[in-house]
Amino acid sequence: MTASVLPSLHDGGAWALIALNAAAGLWALGAHVRPALRIRALWVVVIAAQLVAFYQAITGVLLVTSDDRELSDLHALYGFSAIIAVGILYSYRTSPFMRDKEYLLYGLGCLFIMGLGLRELAL
Repeated sequence: MTASVLPSLHDGGAWALIALNAAAGLWALGAHVRPALRIRALWVVVIAAQLVAFYQAITGVLLVTSDDRELSDLHALYGFSAIIAVGILYSYRTSPFMRDKEYLLYGLGCLFIMGLGLRELAL
């Protein structure tokens, strides 16, 4: 993969992370209130949104190592915080105190990840 393609892939991934997590977060919050929205497609969108966080980390690491770019500390913090947030959401999904609040958990969690993506764009 050429070095000129990586920045475009990483930039496109940033917008995908923001858009997918916004959609998943709002849909999950809606599903918390309206059970009719609790369909399998919601989880497909949630999984896709969270996989994009890993995609972003991988393309970011490839970009930094292949181009010898300088990575700001805040950019790295927000990027890896998104991955940690995915892990935290996954670990809490079966917790006894989250019973009947799974949609709320994923709704707020996806919106948090979306916010991290928006904040990274401002750096």
